[in-house]
Amino acid sequence: MPKLTLTEAEWREKLSPEQYHVLREAGTERAFTGKYEKNKADGLYKCAGCGLPVFESAAKYDSGSGWPSFTAPSDGDAVDMNQDQTHGMVRTEVVCARCEGHLGHVFPDGPGPEGLRYCINSASLKFEPEDKAGD
Repeated sequence: MPKLTLTEAEWREKLSPEQYHVLREAGTERAFTGKYEKNKADGLYKCAGCGLPVFESAAKYDSGSGWPSFTAPSDGDAVDMNQDQTHGMVRTEVVCARCEGHLGHVFPDGPGPEGLRYCINSASLKFEPEDKAGD
């Protein structure tokens, strides 16, 4: 997938301070504060940094974790995984395949055939309701 590369100044101009903190500095929003955590509408979740479709509402479920949770990305090529050893833990970071923005982490405690929980920050996403998808 072709990468979107911007300077830090361009990212700061494009993103809100919260989006910049999450997407570019691998920050995390506080649990139960994200605007999509309770969203149940049908549609597509896109990367707030570059607009790449990363998750579909059909894969979203209420994990009780305080963040939007998904069983799988919209496409196997939509996200990349990196080992994250920050905060004294070993986790798997989920990043956008196009702009390499930090989306969240994936854990092996989810439902579905793969048993994965993609725990994603609302600030890293832009939701497009189904009735507007494809417009």
